[in-house]
Amino acid sequence: MAEQALSGVKVVECGSMVSAAYAAKLLADLGAEVVKIEQPGSGDEARSYGPFPGDIPHPERSGLFLYLNANKLGITLNLKTKSGRDIMHQLLNEADILVENHHPKEAKESGLDYDTLKEVNKDLIMLSISPFGQKCGYSDYKGYEANCNALGGITMYAGEPNREPLNPPLFLGSYQAGVAGAVACLIAMHARDLIGHGQHIDLAKVDNWGSFHLGIPLVEYVFGRRIWQRYGRRAIGGPYPQTILGCKDGDFRLIAMTKLEWRRFLKIMDNPAWGDDLRFQDRIKMQQLYADELDSLIEPWLKKHTKQGLFQMFYDGKVPFTPIKNIEDVVNDPHLSARDFFVQIDHPEAGRLECPGSPYKFSKTPPTIKRPAPLLGEQNEKIYCERLGYSRKELLRLRRTGVI
Repeated sequence: MAEQALSGVKVVECGSMVSAAYAAKLLADLGAEVVKIEQPGSGDEARSYGPFPGDIPHPERSGLFLYLNANKLGITLNLKTKSGRDIMHQLLNEADILVENHHPKEAKESGLDYDTLKEVNKDLIMLSISPFGQKCGYSDYKGYEANCNALGGITMYAGEPNREPLNPPLFLGSYQAGVAGAVACLIAMHARDLIGHGQHIDLAKVDNWGSFHLGIPLVEYVFGRRIWQRYGRRAIGGPYPQTILGCKDGDFRLIAMTKLEWRRFLKIMDNPAWGDDLRFQDRIKMQQLYADELDSLIEPWLKKHTKQGLFQMFYDGKVPFTPIKNIEDVVNDPHLSARDFFVQIDHPEAGRLECPGSPYKFSKTPPTIKRPAPLLGEQNEKIYCERLGYSRKELLRLRRTGVI
């Protein structure tokens, strides 16, 4: 097998649930060696989340955990003990990156503060993902996904204009924080060659929401004091249509940015008489003044057709309208199949799994899935005995005293 992009890079992951695990997964899929540390006995909290085969909870069969932690080595270690923290220092002495997502106070209590760890390894890059950052503002507060969504501003822009705001999909902010964290680690590795030592990356989820999703609203408010409103299924500004309407078996996304695309759509509808209405010639005004009326004229026609039938008509007619797919549609999408997006993983407890693969393709150093997610403490002997030099007798003592 060819070398991967991050072959030789050593990562230690010490976190729970999604954000830290996803950041480390992205690095692992590109060839980095990731050693995942879990609490003895209970393990990562993600192990208690489904879906589970047959809806029977089992710590080794959580779909969330199995997806997030493929390609990693797994050990158990109790960082609340001095022995556990000493062992952590041994691991970090030869690591390039530490990824963690503890609350800042809990991280310090577990010995995961950068001021301490940089003395252990000056070249260490430490990524800390938290709701509100490390040392300012709301950093002492505990925060969940919904808190970060709301304080980051994105909740205010989700939903219908005359209804209450809506939360974005579950864990979306954590996945995006993982992406930003992985990118930041790669940048810090490059910077390490320039400045001669590692550094601490302080990534706040609430900041991440502001960066990823509020770029235009933030800029417009800062420079023009313009406050965006919720617009629901419609986009603001621009020409009509920019909306979502129902069809026979679901919903369709309609967007035509050019006059040519709009005329092609009318042709597919057999050029209805209302298309010549003088009110409906300026598509900017159509969006501003007549969108509801136009929706009511178009939707009955859409309701006569299925998503697949419409998609084929619009594809053949060169109109960029697309179906709103549910999860089953996405999994069975021939486009994703053609790109080999889903990968097969064989797990000793959960059996054969089909999981999402990488969103990018490398021509020379492709991401790959080499191993399934680890069983709880699966690589304890490999890491502690073969790498750190502990004897099996010492390993037994560490287990009996609750260190591993």
